[in-house]
Order: sequence, then structure tokens, then C-alpha cells
Amino acid sequence: MDFGLTAEQSAFKKSVFDFAKKELVVGSSEPKTMRERDKASSFFREGFEKCAAFGILGLPVPERYGGLERDVVDCALAMQALGRGCPDSGLLFTICSHVLTCEIPILLFGSEAQKQRYLPRMVTGEIIGCHAMSEPEAGSDAFSLTATAERRGDHFVLNGQKTFISNAPVADVFLVFATTNRAKGWAGVTGFLVERGTKGLSVGKPLDKMGLKTSPTGEVTLEDVEVPVDAVLGKVGQGSAIFNAEMEWERSCLFAIHLGAMERQLDDTIRYAQDRKQFGQPIGGFQAVSHKIADMKVRIELAELVLLKVAWMKSRGVRAPLESAISKLFVSESFVQSSLDAIQIRGGYGFMSEYEVERDLRDAIGSRIYSGTNEIQKNIIASLLGL
Repeated sequence: MDFGLTAEQSAFKKSVFDFAKKELVVGSSEPKTMRERDKASSFFREGFEKCAAFGILGLPVPERYGGLERDVVDCALAMQALGRGCPDSGLLFTICSHVLTCEIPILLFGSEAQKQRYLPRMVTGEIIGCHAMSEPEAGSDAFSLTATAERRGDHFVLNGQKTFISNAPVADVFLVFATTNRAKGWAGVTGFLVERGTKGLSVGKPLDKMGLKTSPTGEVTLEDVEVPVDAVLGKVGQGSAIFNAEMEWERSCLFAIHLGAMERQLDDTIRYAQDRKQFGQPIGGFQAVSHKIADMKVRIELAELVLLKVAWMKSRGVRAPLESAISKLFVSESFVQSSLDAIQIRGGYGFMSEYEVERDLRDAIGSRIYSGTNEIQKNIIASLLGL
């Protein structure tokens, strides 16, 4: 059992970190800083385009479609490096939504024509993808969809309402899940690729969120949206398989950005504990502080192990439903607790938005909810243990 990275993996990870530190912290146009973008709920499109130019948007995509053709381990390492080097978790969340919940489904289930149509432009950032599953009454019960798709001759007609859709306000292609056969339950859900500008598809104003404010989120309305039969992703009734496959990717690679954020958080907190003095000595010398920092480090080590185990399994073609649920659950809870610890160590300074520590906590809270709530992850774990 080898826990080390190859020289090539280490160099690749460092190159991504260096890129993030240099290119993704301050923009060239207003709002320039992360704090300003967070306050304005502004999407950092310049950063998105820089990531496209660097190759981030094409990490898992084969070279024939313009990608880097990296395996899942390399994708997770890249996301970890981005999270450590870039404080804009919203931008990174947008990138993960684009890559993991739109590119990956097209790559795994799309026809050759669909891959040729979308993947090269998604890799370059020419078009942005989003994943439209959640509905006002279908959250944790993901497959109780009310959105419908009715076949009429050589096309389908889609109707319904989607909510909490990441990237929707800026998306050009929507992976929409709708019920094609209600009697079949989860086996009657189908995925469709719908392009912006299609008659009947509309996107509401960006929703105002607690955290990840630089990642645009919105509602999507489908009113008699007509799409050709070849807009079906995979096969009719294959929506559940598509959703489950992409979730395993998301629960490893997406949560690797949070692992990176926790590493950045720890670096900053150690420096603060060394510099900040109370009672005549650096506060890092007090057990009440040093033990919190020790706990932060332990969470990082364990989070890295569970995430890379999932990535390692998937890079070998092994499904990882149990392991991905465990990693999502553990990393998200760890990110929240470490964010609380980082704030507590800084006292009043941690509570002030000026010092940008509280933003990590606001961003972290969402990680317990998206990709399936942590309560759902525990249900998955228990069911796969035979309970």
C-alpha cells in the first residue's frame, strides 16, 4: 500500500496551487478582491476563463475533445490544490458543478454527437454547464420529481420547475432531469440536454445565499419546452444511473476543494497563533488554542485519506457508493468544525468580516446540504451495511 504521490503527481499538484495563488486571488476588473466579490455576490468570470486556459475545465475530458485526460486521483489532487491556493470557494464550486455534474455525465453517458457538440466548448469555457435536478418539493427525495417529459413524435415536451440550480444564471447548457414514466418511480427519470435560448426555458434572478455567494444559483422554469429525441442523455429511464454516477465523482473531487480550504485555513491559523500575543506570550502556547489547531490537522489528514481512497477506487473502475458517502459526510462536517475553530481562535477578529475568516464558515455550511444532505449520506451508509 503506497500513500505517496508520484513525482509527476506532486509536480502537477504544485503547478495547480501556484496557478491558483497567482491568478485566482485578485482580478483585473471590479470587483477585484474576494471580499468585494463576496459582498457583491459577483461571479469571477475572469477566473473561470483563466481556469479554462490552464486546463482545469478539461481535467477528466479525453484529449480528443480538448481535455487533459487526467484520472480521478489527479482531478481530486487538482481540486485540493485549487482549494488551498484560491479563497474563492464560490468560483471553485461553479467549476466543479460545470465539470462534475455536466461534463462527466456527458462523457459517461452521452452519444458521440453529444460529446462532440458540447465537450470541446465546455473545456474552453465557451459554454457553461449546469445540472437541474432539485425542485421545490424534491430535495432529499431526489426522484419524486414533478417535472415531466412527454414524448410527442420525434421530440419531447418538458414542463416543470427547478430550484437551487448551481450555475443556472450563467449556464448555456442544462442537464435537466424529468419524469418520463411516473409508474416506474426512480427508473422512470430521464436526463435531457437543453440549451439556453430554447423556447419555454427561463431562468430566474440569482438567489441570495448564506455562503458560496460568488457561485450563481437560480431557478429554472420549463414551460412546454420542446427538445428533439437526440437531446436525451443516455437512454430513456437512465436518469438514476446518471445521477448516481456523477455523485460519486462529486463526493470525491468537489469535496477536495474543501480539503484544500481546510489546509489554507490551518496555515493561516498557525501563523495567527504564532503572531498573536496575550498574557505576554503567543497564544499558540496555550493548550486551549494548540489543541484546536491539532484537531484541525487531524481532520485534514483523515479527510485526505477518505477522499483519495474514493478517487483511487474510481480510477480503477470500481464503484464507490459507500466510500463516497463516507467521504462527503466526514469532509463536510470537518470543514464546518474547523471553520468554527479558526474563528474561535481569533476571537473578535474571527467574527469580523474584514478578516475574511467567517466566510469559510458560511461557505462550509452548504457542504452539509448539497450533494445529498449529511442525513441522506448516513441513510446511504446504513443501507449499504444491510440496515
